[in-house]
Amino acid sequence: MAAHSVSPSLNRLLFAVKYAAPPSRCSVHSKTQYSTVCQPHEKTFDKILIANRGEIACRVIKTCKKMGIKTVAVHSDVDSSAVHVKMADEAICVGPAPTNKSYLNMDAIMNAIRTTGAQAVGVPPLITSTCVGGVLVLSVCVCVCVCSLKVHPGYGFLSENKEFAKRLNAEGVTFIGPDTHAIQAMGDKIESKLIAKAAKVNTIPGFDGVVKTADEAVQIAQDIGYPVMIKASAGGGGKGMRIAWNEEETREGFRFSSQEAASSFGDDRLLIEKYIDNPRHIEIQVLADKHGNALWLNERECSIQRRNQKVVEEAPSTFLDGETRRAMGEQAVQLAKAVQYSSAGTVEFLVDSGKNFYFLEMNTRLQVEHPITECITGLDLVEQMIRVAKGYHLHLKQEDIPINGWAIESRVYAEDPYKSFGLPSIGRLSQYQEPLNLSKVRVDSGIQEGSDISIYYDPMISKLVTYGASRAEALSRMEEALDNYVIRGVTHNIPLLREIISHPRFISGDISTNFLPEVYPDGFKGHQLDANQRRELLASAAALHVSAQLRSQNVHGPLRVASVPVQSNHWELCVELGNERHQLEIKKTGTTYKVEVDGGQVEVCSSWNLASPLLPLTINGTECMMQCVSRDASGVIVLQFMGTLFRVRVLSRLASQLNSHMPEKVPEDTSSILRSPMPGTVVAVSVKPGDTVAEGQEICVIEAMKMQNSLAAAKQAKVTGHAPY
Repeated sequence: MAAHSVSPSLNRLLFAVKYAAPPSRCSVHSKTQYSTVCQPHEKTFDKILIANRGEIACRVIKTCKKMGIKTVAVHSDVDSSAVHVKMADEAICVGPAPTNKSYLNMDAIMNAIRTTGAQAVGVPPLITSTCVGGVLVLSVCVCVCVCSLKVHPGYGFLSENKEFAKRLNAEGVTFIGPDTHAIQAMGDKIESKLIAKAAKVNTIPGFDGVVKTADEAVQIAQDIGYPVMIKASAGGGGKGMRIAWNEEETREGFRFSSQEAASSFGDDRLLIEKYIDNPRHIEIQVLADKHGNALWLNERECSIQRRNQKVVEEAPSTFLDGETRRAMGEQAVQLAKAVQYSSAGTVEFLVDSGKNFYFLEMNTRLQVEHPITECITGLDLVEQMIRVAKGYHLHLKQEDIPINGWAIESRVYAEDPYKSFGLPSIGRLSQYQEPLNLSKVRVDSGIQEGSDISIYYDPMISKLVTYGASRAEALSRMEEALDNYVIRGVTHNIPLLREIISHPRFISGDISTNFLPEVYPDGFKGHQLDANQRRELLASAAALHVSAQLRSQNVHGPLRVASVPVQSNHWELCVELGNERHQLEIKKTGTTYKVEVDGGQVEVCSSWNLASPLLPLTINGTECMMQCVSRDASGVIVLQFMGTLFRVRVLSRLASQLNSHMPEKVPEDTSSILRSPMPGTVVAVSVKPGDTVAEGQEICVIEAMKMQNSLAAAKQAKVTGHAPY
């Protein structure tokens, strides 16, 4: 795409219609996810340019369309066909795929502001209105105007980069969001901690300065006392963050944290503070205007994390009582007022078992998990940011902020949950179907069927949000939504999400940031079937196999040799699951299959559509949803059951007996090979040919989707060579 182009294509117009007013599924009365009705006399902006990508860009566009604001998408060259580009009225390319050449490229972003602002007048009215007094907004709400420029960079990328804020200020460009002082003060974790102390906000003990070397980091850690948290001064999202329990981990954490911070935020400064073991991560949403008014919009529980990145969030928290909630909210507002904050922001706290809470950081932007706050308060936070930027007063008071119901968010990632609870996966979405047919379900996504998940950006597929009048209802709807979510072409983390939300500890609210390593000390292994569930899976696979064979015979006629007798209503089969073989007898009456397996009887009822990936079943009188991921002619069926993929093989008993004589494929011997568990870029090789390495010694460092991972030797060995990189 050219540096600046307007694309009034049919495809883009269809997207505009599709996303203009999505059905609402997040309120108790199923009317609205949040309020998007503006006061009729309120004039905001004519045009908003979103200089972010993915789901957050799409999220902003949806509210802009409801407010009657034209939108412009900013993208890298590989994102030229992305959903947010198609949804917008205009699009402008800011560089090639690598983030440092596009979304992190300050020069490109500044040029986009100047170019788009200069060319805004005279754009064809079919696609966009003229920009006389109009505004273009960067990122979550980045705005540019011929006579007045305004910018907000969203989350990630340049959102907490003070140098970017200074350049904008130097050119007379201001944020739709907090002013430059607040962004700089709260975007720098060292300065924000000092300001929090002065504002009488509870803070974590630590070193209130920049850590310059690994040796200095070790000395500071020893002074504070292990364990310590090493983290980037700029940025957030769990990047540039490591926990160290000893000197060796401190040196390693200093190296990786500084490299990740430089790569993700362009700022390698680090700080060190005491690590509070086994805490909860609870944050307060704040909203403030330019007239000194500030509110706290209740809390979000974000304790389910892996590698310091959130996986499942909910609002409100099961842990807080009214008194603690009020105290946290009031301290969050105190901090916001201390920096004259104006916009939506989030103050994050760590909370120990005694409900003592400590300031962690403040994010001067729209938070990833903001939808659950919108669900329980009825507010559209994007709309509120735009109103505040225009100079309007908040139209609510603290006593007007409700907690209506319960909302839960699952972050659906293209990740392999069986590797460190989620290592990035890449690929093309060959089949994709969001569970929006269900009530009280909201999906914020920036992809569609055919989209590519690449190594360049965050592997998030979507934010799946469910809502209910109670926590139990929200959890039940989340379970149903995950079972109905169809994703093919990439490895995803739905198996892990499904296990988390159905685990007894999570259901009871007994959680902390150590939930995953405590519940799965040997790593995530998928759903472990009990005896009843195993019988249900085997019976369902057998019923599906028989149904498919009968359908094939009806289609192809008597010339086709079926693997089951066609004229019979009784079959004897063998189903292989793992290393076990199970003998089954199955009888069919109408749409009901009665299956004898492992000494029990299972009744499976379904009028399933074998062409659909979703298989709605009734098993022993209980409705459930399975997914058929694949079937082949050899009888192998891959089913998604309870969130986890199970590979079964259904054969006639004769075929099973004959198959036992077939030679088995010998697995590849990889004991002498170090193979990366995910695609990425080799940023460092720590050994050379001829070196002897010990078990656990670092061999190389892989950077994938903005995170660095150290690959270590699995055994003592001699390096014979490595592929060029």
